[in-house]
Amino acid sequence: MIYLRLFYEFFKTGLFAVGGGLATLPFLSQIADETGWYTHSQLADMIAVSESSPGPIGVNMATYVGFTCAGIPGAVIATLGLIAPSIIIILMIAAFLERFKESKYVSSAFYGLRPASTGLIAAAGLSVAVETLMRLEVFSASKNLLSLFDWKCIVLAAILLILTRWCKPTKNLHPILFILASAVVGIVFAGV
Repeated sequence: MIYLRLFYEFFKTGLFAVGGGLATLPFLSQIADETGWYTHSQLADMIAVSESSPGPIGVNMATYVGFTCAGIPGAVIATLGLIAPSIIIILMIAAFLERFKESKYVSSAFYGLRPASTGLIAAAGLSVAVETLMRLEVFSASKNLLSLFDWKCIVLAAILLILTRWCKPTKNLHPILFILASAVVGIVFAGV
C-alpha cells in the first residue's frame, strides 16, 4: 500500500508543480503534513542536500522520500510517480504539436502558466526562508520578538549575499565553493 501512496502523492506533485523543482516545494510541504513521512525541518534539510547534489531538485527529493519510506523500491516508485506526468504530457504534446503549433490558444495557455509558475516558486522561496531564518516554535513558547529570528542564519545569509553579489574577489567564484563553504559552516555551527 505504501508503494501506491508514494506513486500517487508524487504523481500529483509532478502533475501540478509547473515551473521546475522549486515549484514542488509547496506540494512536498503538504505531503509532510498529510502523511508524516518527514517533518518540515527534514524538508529543509532535503532541500539543502537536493540543491547541492547533481540532478533536478524535485527528482532528488522524491527519490529521497521514497527511499526513507520504503527502501530502493520506494525510491524508484516515488521517482517514477514524479516524472510520469511530464512524460505523458510531453508525449501528448508531441503527438499534437504540428497541428496546434501556431494556435493562439496554446500560446495563451502557456503564457497564462507563467504567473502560476512564478507564484509556486515564490511560495517555495518564502517557505524555505521562514523555515531557515525564523524559529516559530521558540517564539510561540517565549513570546519574545527577538527569539522569532535565527540570527545566526540571518548573519550567515547576509555574508553569503555580500560575498556572491558585491565583493569583487569572491563574486565570480564557482557556486560549488559557496555550497561547500556553507556546508562546513553548518557543520561547525551545528552544535553552537
